[in-house]
Amino acid sequence: MGSSPTPDERPVRSIGLDVGGTKIAAGVVDDRGHVIERVRQVPCPADDPEAVLRTVSRIVDRLRDRHRGVVSLGVGAAGLVSWPEGRIRTAPNNAYRDLPFRRMLEDSTGLPTVVDNDANAACWAEYRLGNSASYMAFVTVGTGVGGGLVLDDRLFRGRTGIGTELGHMIVDPHGGTRCGCGTIGCLEPLASGPALGRYGSAAAAADPTGLLATLAGDPSRVTGETVSAAARSGDPTARAQLALLGHWLGIGIATLVNLFDVELVVIGGGVADAGDTLLAPTRRSFESYVTARGHRELPPIRPSLLGPGAGWIGAALLALDAYEESALRGSRAALN
Repeated sequence: MGSSPTPDERPVRSIGLDVGGTKIAAGVVDDRGHVIERVRQVPCPADDPEAVLRTVSRIVDRLRDRHRGVVSLGVGAAGLVSWPEGRIRTAPNNAYRDLPFRRMLEDSTGLPTVVDNDANAACWAEYRLGNSASYMAFVTVGTGVGGGLVLDDRLFRGRTGIGTELGHMIVDPHGGTRCGCGTIGCLEPLASGPALGRYGSAAAAADPTGLLATLAGDPSRVTGETVSAAARSGDPTARAQLALLGHWLGIGIATLVNLFDVELVVIGGGVADAGDTLLAPTRRSFESYVTARGHRELPPIRPSLLGPGAGWIGAALLALDAYEESALRGSRAALN
């Protein structure tokens, strides 16, 4: 019988949270990349930052009660997040404005905390544990549209942490759809879950006896989930709405590839659960708009292997990275 591991040999653990526009997901990851626990998603009180803090603190307290060895907290948050201070400058789908979220969480939980953009966190999880490449882009399609980049095996954030805001890439400046950020022409209101619901609602209104209207009960109640469900049943109208979303998404990805020459693109987020019904038109659009298609090797566009947990898993991994770096600096200082 082998001996029990000493305290120094036991894997340390981090709590990860994904604080989105509509929900909060969470769990525990150890320093070997193993998911120890996933907790049920809870609604995010996005219009009240103090309520978000209370909800997150309760989740953290409960997870710490169940797991010894938690040494850090990682949060992936929707919006513009300054790095490394973890201050949320603004979030179009939340009420956050200049919110010192990292400091607030450290004061509330007592844990060393990392706060990063949710798409950055999801990108890092996919790079570490899922579909991976040294030069890769991760695109989240859910309540909003986000993006993360790994360049030369490092997470790219830009100078202050607010780079790779793919959802706010201008793709239709002469259109009539205004983004939550206030600008007309952003990718997000054309390629997100709410966009899919809007497309489906218009299609249901044009065909009130069709499957979309039947599933929703009323055209005004069609959501992105309604469209995806109808598409899985083979409804051609629903599939056409996903193709429209894929058209815009492919334009955004083409621009991303033109700029950064990545070797892999991974699509995550709730809308990506539609699978090839979304990915096939996205690939066609991408190939139509990418520069020098016949003179380059096009990167594959693949679904996330980690699914909806990528955001909180990546946040936990980032927190563990920061913890290990801090411990290493402490060891070096002690030697000096």
